[in-house]
Amino acid sequence: MKANRHASLALCLAAMAVSPLIPAQTMQTRTVTIDRSAELPANTARAVLGGGCFWCLEAIFARIDGVLRVTSGFAGGDKPDPTYREVVSGDTGHAEVVEIIFDPAKVAYEELLEVFWLAHDPTTLNRQGPDIGTQYRSIILYGGETQKSAAHASVASAAPRFKDPIVTELKPLETFYPAEDYHQDYFENNRRQPYCRYVILPKLEKVHSKLGDG
Repeated sequence: MKANRHASLALCLAAMAVSPLIPAQTMQTRTVTIDRSAELPANTARAVLGGGCFWCLEAIFARIDGVLRVTSGFAGGDKPDPTYREVVSGDTGHAEVVEIIFDPAKVAYEELLEVFWLAHDPTTLNRQGPDIGTQYRSIILYGGETQKSAAHASVASAAPRFKDPIVTELKPLETFYPAEDYHQDYFENNRRQPYCRYVILPKLEKVHSKLGDG
């Protein structure tokens, strides 16, 4: 990854004239509680992104200012209502993804994509670190032509920051299937688990070091 990545992101956010994406309290220590039964306000928007294990992306995006709800799940494949075991078999065509419900008045779709590039390696095909398989592929599932255009533009903008070509799949979202309950809020509920300590936490620290102000 090129050394000017931080500068590129800073310039991008400055050009958008936005406020910091991460509150003053650090990503690592901030506890996030999501009331999944709460009614969402009007005029929200949705982004669906996949970049390896959904536990990692959920923990990262739940800490972004303007994000109202993050749900781990599956999309991009053919099998209706897949289970986690079916998806990890690699036979459903689905990827592990997160559905991000956000307030576009506080954070733009393009800004979430900037966080997406920081949160995973989009140059490794069907793999993120030790997680290997098509279910761990990098993918943006756009909703409508506006998001499609933004996604293609974001890929083009991010490409020079990486040594290798971006292999992120871009395709229209058909159906998002939420994962089982025990996958939701996984980092918050399992912070002492080895995967949370040695995989998710370092990713939180990396993204915070790029975007945080704490």
